[in-house]
Amino acid sequence: MFGATAQARDSLGVFEAWGAFRDPAVSQSGGPRCYAIAMPVAAKSQGFAAVGSWPRQQVRGQVHFRLSRMRAEDAAVILNVGDRRFTLVAGQVDAWAPDARADAAIIAAMRSATSMSVQTRDARGLGFADTYALRGAATAIDAAALGCARLR
Repeated sequence: MFGATAQARDSLGVFEAWGAFRDPAVSQSGGPRCYAIAMPVAAKSQGFAAVGSWPRQQVRGQVHFRLSRMRAEDAAVILNVGDRRFTLVAGQVDAWAPDARADAAIIAAMRSATSMSVQTRDARGLGFADTYALRGAATAIDAAALGCARLR
């Protein structure tokens, strides 16, 4: 599952359905990044969920989703984590929390839930959802944060 991701990166560990990685040098100005990442439960999906940190840019715990399909231009993207619901900001195939406060709330919800799903409509107008198991997510998020803790 994480083979292609891990080739050019340092593996910080695989925890159930989640892996943690460190990119030593993303760019000269951006510096290293660390992230926890998982693929949706549906094995055929091209999507992923990630929680990343870029210490030199003072970004920590940023949630990012790559959708498994291109979304309809006017379609809202909703994240359900346990009994919590969040509206995400989205591009054609990517979605993010609207701000750092929402990132923190999503991560807190992820720590206590067993699954989460991102739902929207695709370019043909059909609804779809990418579902993620959250077993190992908290440990992977912590491992990624620790992996970049000294890199400032």
